[in-house]
Amino acid sequence: MNLSPDAITIAGSVAVLLPTLYFLIASPTFLLRGFDDPVVTWLFRGLLSFHFKLIAIGSVLGVGAYLFSNHPAFAAGLAAIGFSAIAVRTWFLARMDMEIGARDAGDAGAIARMRALHWRSMAYNATQFATLVAIIVLVL
Repeated sequence: MNLSPDAITIAGSVAVLLPTLYFLIASPTFLLRGFDDPVVTWLFRGLLSFHFKLIAIGSVLGVGAYLFSNHPAFAAGLAAIGFSAIAVRTWFLARMDMEIGARDAGDAGAIARMRALHWRSMAYNATQFATLVAIIVLVL
């Protein structure tokens, strides 16, 4: 089986696009429940953590695919997305952990701050999704 460079590029693009699309679909469901429930908070924190890990892994695959198909500028763009996913994951999880601790200590405002983090994560993901689609459209 002999794959063309375009097929490899598409596969690399899908590797990073799928986790972004999944988060785009899954994260709004957390708007239906409050973060006063520890199970909801635990699930959302896990979704955030796993999402950003998958973006980093998918970006590595995408960078390899774009380099293989001779698109180094777009590979650099995907590398930037991967590195930012690692940094943003650390930022989001640290804030979630801080707000979970504040909620458990009785801070009534912590739930509102967690909801704001939720909205920020959805906005970040939507921007990331739009950027990835733009990269894919320009390459293919």
